[in-house]
Amino acid sequence: MLATLRPLLVAEVSAEAYAAGAEAGDLEQAVWLRLLERLDTDGPPVDPEGWLRSAVRFEARLSRRKARVEQPYGAEPATDPASGPEQQALTAAHRRALHTAVRRLPGRCPRLLAALLSPQDLTYREIAGELGISQGSLGPERSRCLGCLRRLLGTEVAAREPRG
Repeated sequence: MLATLRPLLVAEVSAEAYAAGAEAGDLEQAVWLRLLERLDTDGPPVDPEGWLRSAVRFEARLSRRKARVEQPYGAEPATDPASGPEQQALTAAHRRALHTAVRRLPGRCPRLLAALLSPQDLTYREIAGELGISQGSLGPERSRCLGCLRRLLGTEVAAREPRG
């Protein structure tokens, strides 16, 4: 059976490999492996030629899906021109200015906003437990603190000039 299926397999694989973006040998090997696994568990297929065609198409689809997701080692990800060194420096400067302004806020605001800006991405429950306040009062407190921060930064950032 394997000798009679080989020419059909080679023809099917060479027809599907290019469109799948895979090597013909890889597809052929995957189909042979699938056939051997099937022979081990279920015995030979009733319609070997039909099974072979569907197995080749299945492996080609699987190869296409993998090709969309996987990237070879050493492949550089596409870099965004906006994420260059200048943009990174500006982002870091803005982040430092924001954290400096947060530290100058009154009352519990510095601790609250520092927890909200934390890279740990804390939940409201965790923030409320850390600050020792109820979870229900966290929203109004956050709004009050953001208002203070807005007023503080509003005096430091130059107002836009009116247009026209």
